[in-house]
Parts: sequence; C-alpha cells; structure tokens
Amino acid sequence: MKYYIIAGEASGDLHGSNLIRELKKRDAHADIRAWGGDLMAEAGAHVVKHYRELAFMGFVEVVMNLRTIFRNLSFCKKDITAFQPDAIILIDYPGFNLRIAKWAKQQGLKVIYYISPQVWAWKENRVKTIKQCVDKMLVILPFEKEFYQKWHYEVEYVGHPLVEVIDEVKAKGNQHKTGNTVALLPGSRKQEILKKLPVMLEVSKHFPNLEFVVAKAPGQDDSFYETLLSPYPNVKSVSGKTYDLLRQADAALVTSGTATLETALFGVPEVVCYKGSAISYEIAKRVIRVKYISLVNLIMDKPVVKELIQHEMTTDNLVKELKQLLYDPEKQKELQADYATLHEILSRGGHASANAAGAIRSFLSPGQ
Repeated sequence: MKYYIIAGEASGDLHGSNLIRELKKRDAHADIRAWGGDLMAEAGAHVVKHYRELAFMGFVEVVMNLRTIFRNLSFCKKDITAFQPDAIILIDYPGFNLRIAKWAKQQGLKVIYYISPQVWAWKENRVKTIKQCVDKMLVILPFEKEFYQKWHYEVEYVGHPLVEVIDEVKAKGNQHKTGNTVALLPGSRKQEILKKLPVMLEVSKHFPNLEFVVAKAPGQDDSFYETLLSPYPNVKSVSGKTYDLLRQADAALVTSGTATLETALFGVPEVVCYKGSAISYEIAKRVIRVKYISLVNLIMDKPVVKELIQHEMTTDNLVKELKQLLYDPEKQKELQADYATLHEILSRGGHASANAAGAIRSFLSPGQ
C-alpha cells in the first residue's frame, strides 16, 4: 500500500518513525512518502519536506508566515495528487493537517489521524471538522476517548508512544545520576528558545556548584546557542542527546509541551516553563480552556509539577522551585510516587506504535 504521512514537528518525526517501522512489519511492500524529519527518513520514508521548514509558534508568528504556510499547503496538495496514496496519515500538527484533511476528503482519499489535535484545550469546534474529514482517529491520551464520546465520535485509544520509547532507552542501562546536573529544555523553535532560555540561564548564577546542560534543538545551528551560553561558566550544551541528558539529570527546567511528559517518564523532577509574546499570550489566555499547560498535570488531573507561566516565569521563581526539587526529600518522594502512577496510566494501552499500525491496517484492509 501507499501511505502519505504528514508530521510537522520533532515529536511527530519521532512517533512517525516508530509508526513507519510497525507499518512495514505488517506491509512489506509499503511505499511511504512523508513530511517529517531525519528519523522518519531513517525508518524508510521518502521525506519530501523537513519539519524545520514548517515550525511556526504563536498567533503572531503564524500570521507573519502566512505566505509560506499557504505555499506549503499548495505544494502538499499537488504532491499528494501525484503520489495517489491509499491513505493519508496525519500526525498532530493541526493548523496544517486539518486543512489537508478537509481537502483530502473532498478528493475521496482516506484520512487517518494519529495523535489527536488538542481540541480539548482550545478550538473545540474543530471536532466538527474532524468528524467530517477524518475517517479514523487514533488517540494517545486516556481522557481523549471520553472527550470525543461527548461529541458522538468514536475514536480508538492506542496508548502513548512515549512510554515505549523511553522504556526502551531506560532498559539499555541504569540511569546515572551525578548529583549536580540540571537539564535545561528550552524548546525546539527559535522564537520560544529566545523567550525562555535567557531566563533559565540566569538561574545558573544562583547554583555555582551545579552543572547546567542545555539540550539543543535538532533544527537549530550551534552558533545560535553560542552567543546565549557564553556568559555562563557552569552551563554547557548537548546536541541530539536529550534522553542521555535526562538519564543523568537531577532536576530540569522544561518548556511546556511533549518534553514535560518525557522528563516525567524519566523520573526527573521538573519545573514547567512557558513564556510567549505578549500578544500571543493574551490571546491564548482567552481561548485555552484547560486547567494546566503541562501534559503531566493534565493526565493526572492535579498539579504534580509546578507551572510558571508568562509573568511568573522569573529567575527568582525558578530558583525557589529548583531548590525545592533538589533539596526537599519529601517533595522528591511525593513526586516520584506521582510519576509512577503516571507511567502506569499511560502503559495501560500497551505498545502504541504497534497498536496504531494494527488499527490502520485493519481499517484499510478489514478482514485481513
């Protein structure tokens, strides 16, 4: 079969690559064309557009890049038409992918969505578009199945793909805690890094005996970080080794997003950080409907990890929270208990990539 997969971010590239491997196990002749990254290419997809060309964050940034976005949409439609896939598989990235879903449905193509857009957080009316345009929705968060039932839309829960990824990494060897390492995960897009990393770096001045390590984004040049990091003697960086860093980190300052869940699954105490442009933040504050911004707290439905948002994300607040994570035994014990519960909840669905590939094959070839 021919599959056209669209992933627009680093996390989508990771989960897309594991899905591709599982699809190929079930379909030896799978022909996969994709938008994604290096991991999807290594898994066997022909990547025609790298996610580095697609990542725009925030309302203002999206508006400023509308011409590029529309150009990408036009290219994507033409490429799909030329390829004529048996199915289009969309991975998260809703602003772009839902437009493609609507167009693809009009063309009579089968549309499968793996990793639902976070419509439960904002733009809930997108569910109407999903019901009209998506033939099969595969969700990875336990509460999403119940959310969609409210809209009378049947979805399939396949488990969370990060669990299998991180369990495999942890199984390769014991985590090596150094007792003096703090991980800084400032995000993958240049705009968000410039907003958050300078504040994170100032924290290092208050802990001269600790080593702070920045996880560089795969899409950013080393020169971009050099200017930011040079004034801080106890800060270094790693590239392409975020999971190795989390295996040895004693605490972490983490940008909201998938990284908050990755950090928790590695058992690393964390502070969740968010800071955007003033306009983007004011708009988001009015439209986002969830109690928390981190996946850890959303899944657990309680404030397991501290969230410092916008004006609260200051050096002083980060220092205060980091001291508690590093030096308060009771806090550490409570956090590890919650992390264990989180892992158990997300493991109930089993092997997400295998489940998703099986669901896709069953949908496209029922009875086989």
